[in-house]
Amino acid sequence: MLTLDTHVDIRWPDPPDPLAEGPMRVDFPKMQRGGLNAVIFIAYVGQGRRDAAGHAAAAERAEAMLRHIRGRADGESHRFCTTPDELEACHAAGALAVLSAVENGYAMGHDLSAPARWRALGACYLTLTHDGHNDLSDSARPQARLGDRAAEHGGLSPLGRQAIAALNAAGMLVDVSHVAKSAMLQAAELSRSPIVATHTACRALHDHPRGIDDEQLDALKAVGGLTQITAVPAFLRPTPEGQRNPASVEDMADHVDHAVRRIGVEHVGVSSDFDGGGAVEGWQNAAETPNLTAALARRGYGPRELGLLWSGNFLRVWRQALTIDG
Repeated sequence: MLTLDTHVDIRWPDPPDPLAEGPMRVDFPKMQRGGLNAVIFIAYVGQGRRDAAGHAAAAERAEAMLRHIRGRADGESHRFCTTPDELEACHAAGALAVLSAVENGYAMGHDLSAPARWRALGACYLTLTHDGHNDLSDSARPQARLGDRAAEHGGLSPLGRQAIAALNAAGMLVDVSHVAKSAMLQAAELSRSPIVATHTACRALHDHPRGIDDEQLDALKAVGGLTQITAVPAFLRPTPEGQRNPASVEDMADHVDHAVRRIGVEHVGVSSDFDGGGAVEGWQNAAETPNLTAALARRGYGPRELGLLWSGNFLRVWRQALTIDG
């Protein structure tokens, strides 16, 4: 079974060497020990000033991170993969796979050529927003420190609609994690390839603004898309006042169960958001990956379903994104 974690952050600007066991929740020794075959490392850019200088700095950071992520792989025991076929060949060869993506369309600014440039560097998706509105879209979590109103664009901006077309043309997936519900539903309607929420949870089980509700789950299914339950404790269950959140792999399995019952196993997956806030009891780092598989197996998910949850569904939507005729 190919185990793919589709959302793992890296430290920047001083990332540790992933070849050595280190302070991060994901490095190559932990992946090897836990049987985590592949990860998508994220070129994350926090939301900042929406002016020419801010956009230029964000673009420079994102592209430096993409180049760094590509350079993490040695081409033999750790390979950088840019297509599903390359990923599957890497797995068949017994090597660990490194992939990349960009988080926050702020890095795009108003440059509609950016998706093609990022794709050339190997990126497979763009998360349209992070916390705080940007020029593409409203965010699920407006930021008062940035002067955000509850909504700014009414979902996607005209530029955001153009950005989705540019992502489709470049063969990059549209990631709607962090995106306001209005924008997510609009993206589902506009995108010519299936959209994906790479790190989220079910609001039906815990009403957190970063989760997605049943109407959104239904919209994902309608377009052949994918929701991936992630290991961020605050998304999975309430935090007792004055205490740490006790979320575990069982809570993740609860959210997987809900999504599967609602839209079918073919539209559900899992991810960690390690080193970006993710880590639950039983899955604290890549070395503990078998614990999540075991929790899902206890719920009755067999080899076929586990394969879909861990990578099969993501590979399907990624292949569809790559075959869209720009």
